[in-house]
Amino acid sequence: MENVNQSKRENCVQCVHYSVTWDPSFPRGCGLFGFKTSKAPSALVMEATGGKCGHFVSKSAKRKK
Repeated sequence: MENVNQSKRENCVQCVHYSVTWDPSFPRGCGLFGFKTSKAPSALVMEATGGKCGHFVSKSAKRKK
């Protein structure tokens, strides 16, 4: 079941809002929403809202500007 959810959500590592934290318990973060998590931030957003994160901005798209 995890593979189905993973294919539906964004890859946070490719998002400009993604951050790596110094907290070993919560190593991933979302700068836009301001939270840290032990799993991908998009997984937490999907659990909370039931849908994809609507604020994904690709790092490669940001560089082209």
